[in-house]
Amino acid sequence: MSGFDQRGFDQLWAELEPVGRHPGSGGYRRFAWTREDAALREWFAATAAARGLDVTTDRAGNQWAWWGDPDADGPGVVVGSHLDSVPDGGAFDGPLGVISAFAALDDLRADGYTPARPVAVVNFGDEEGARFGVACAGSRLLTGALTADRALVLRDGDGVTMAEAMKPAGLPVDAVGRDEDTLRRVGVFIELHVEQGRGLADLGRPVAVGSSVWPHGRWRFELAGEANHAGTTALADRSDPMLDLAVAIVRARELAGDYGVLATCGKIRVEPNGVNAIPSRVTGWLDARGADPDAVRAMVAEFGGTLPGKSLTEESWTDPTSFDSYLVARLAALLDHAPVLATGAGHDAGILASAGVPAAMLFVRNPTGVSHSPAEHANRDDCLHGVRALAAVIRDLAGATGE
Repeated sequence: MSGFDQRGFDQLWAELEPVGRHPGSGGYRRFAWTREDAALREWFAATAAARGLDVTTDRAGNQWAWWGDPDADGPGVVVGSHLDSVPDGGAFDGPLGVISAFAALDDLRADGYTPARPVAVVNFGDEEGARFGVACAGSRLLTGALTADRALVLRDGDGVTMAEAMKPAGLPVDAVGRDEDTLRRVGVFIELHVEQGRGLADLGRPVAVGSSVWPHGRWRFELAGEANHAGTTALADRSDPMLDLAVAIVRARELAGDYGVLATCGKIRVEPNGVNAIPSRVTGWLDARGADPDAVRAMVAEFGGTLPGKSLTEESWTDPTSFDSYLVARLAALLDHAPVLATGAGHDAGILASAGVPAAMLFVRNPTGVSHSPAEHANRDDCLHGVRALAAVIRDLAGATGE
């Protein structure tokens, strides 16, 4: 579009880039309901207000910035993503979608466009689940896929419940839950996201349309031992759960290969976690996902059967999600026959699609495929291509006044 000022995208990126960046790792620590999260929410509200958008917060704490009145003229077209991160995550996972949404609106306005339907930018909270362990918590609460009773008692590593974390942020905890009023305002949701793989890099294309999300889940397992002194306890007298953990990690990898799925043990908690102490307990987490839900389930079941005490507990599960086929085909044709890709990464768009909201995704090329890492990257030109693609999608789906 002729009026788009690329410096606007750069300015938005520069404003957001320092928030939550860890000086040691260079990655981001933007966890739900923390000081960093508050700064991100303030940035979102200020960015929306500077554009004359009406900002609302739903019953789950997700932020919405509306161009037009969704209650009078809706349901509307919603774009956006999330701003939180995994521990020491990259700069692009989530924020690229929110920044690109604001930049796309700037693009459209500079071109003199006025939508016939309301348009919104959304910031979903706690998408990564890094603090309380449930991914896409904001969109799950919004749609009722995660109940308030379960969510509010979830605890972080310091024992703080989600309810206790929400209260200082001013969110009425007794109102948390499925939000029918907000859901009625959403006619369609398009989430732009950096690709978390090499599909576009291998295809030589800057943008793709997402077709589906693989089934995926998280499971917790407990391994009991006996605390004792590292320097005085003979090897034969030890009950060391770290040895059981080592076996479990290797077994998860072997089973993943056998079943053709992906499995990762990426988080553990050791008690008492002392260098010179044999642990009394180890808590581990398994992430498993793949194209075939039966294969994922079978792999996890066999893994659980090999654990001492059979102590595997499911914390979350997301069924395979296909985005609206008509919408996917429409976007692919609109964007110069863009490639259509499935993804193994979970997203808020998948949660809304499972709840019956027409949804799809746009992926922006990641030259290395690395994600959930400080090395995550997308080239500026590809990001700008993504902004223009998103603007074209908004124009197509929202129409224009006078049409």
